[in-house]
Amino acid sequence: MSLKNSVKKAHQAKKLKRILNWYGPYLGAGVKIEYIADDWREVKVSMAMKWYNRNAVGTHFGGSLYAMIDPHYMLMLMKLLGEDYVVWDKAAHIDFIKPGTGTVSATMNVTDDMLKDIKNHTAGGEKYLPEYPVEITNEAGELVARCLKTLYIRKKPPSNKN
Repeated sequence: MSLKNSVKKAHQAKKLKRILNWYGPYLGAGVKIEYIADDWREVKVSMAMKWYNRNAVGTHFGGSLYAMIDPHYMLMLMKLLGEDYVVWDKAAHIDFIKPGTGTVSATMNVTDDMLKDIKNHTAGGEKYLPEYPVEITNEAGELVARCLKTLYIRKKPPSNKN
């Protein structure tokens, strides 16, 4: 079964957490999904420093830092908005603030205001490109990287089922 089908069929947050923690790219980067809220509104991820996710200067590889946070807003919004919406990751910008060592983590949240904003901007079928900031911190709570995620969201046109 593909990841796409697995995500679609994961009706419980605990099941999706298990699927993602066994997903090859996450295993390879050492990324761990720590928590997915039952209501799909919060995801917490972490990544411990391992020999296989270090860069040439001994800190976290930047690609792994980004991979750690990559799909979560898209997945949460797919679950929260349902089948009537198209939700895609469109773009991202990441700023590396300080070297990442030890265990790094990030938390992503979807609020009522975010959902209301999406629904208002897509009510007529228009595309909407919201931007959501994500901060990656170290064990001391210091900022390691700041990312700005841009999503593509559009309400699907009504189907003509007779």
